[in-house]
Amino acid sequence: MPVLKILTYPDERLRQVSAPVERFDERLLERIADLEETRLDGPAAVGIAAPQVGWFERVVIVDVSGRKNTPNHGRLVLVNPEIVDWEGYVVGREGCLSVPDYTGNVIRAERIRLQAQDPDGRHREFDMEGFEARAVQHELDHLDGLLFLDRLVSRRRDLFRRKTYR
Repeated sequence: MPVLKILTYPDERLRQVSAPVERFDERLLERIADLEETRLDGPAAVGIAAPQVGWFERVVIVDVSGRKNTPNHGRLVLVNPEIVDWEGYVVGREGCLSVPDYTGNVIRAERIRLQAQDPDGRHREFDMEGFEARAVQHELDHLDGLLFLDRLVSRRRDLFRRKTYR
């Protein structure tokens, strides 16, 4: 399982909208394994989306279970994910493997209901809140060609140069 190269801003490929996954086969499982290996290699990465490695299908991996006192569903591989309901707003700081030198304040839904498929094609539904909901929304944006930079509260006051990355 190779660690894949992360596309970084301003690479225009990050703006590409990803296509739905249609084939649930061994090749999909191999690509997911490579994506996970790449996430684990990244500094403190709780999520990664397929477009970040130049794979333009609707697949994300999110795992916030390493954060204390954070409600979560463990490690999730979400295929063709879609937010079907949301409520509340909250501002929080975000960073991204594809924007390694900056973090920023972004408004996200506080709670979401998510529908997705697992790597075998089975349909799943999740209710999420807090940091897990934020991480999922961040990764789903990548599937639509969006970065957290597109959702900053204010470009002038809410974008911060990262002091250290590791």
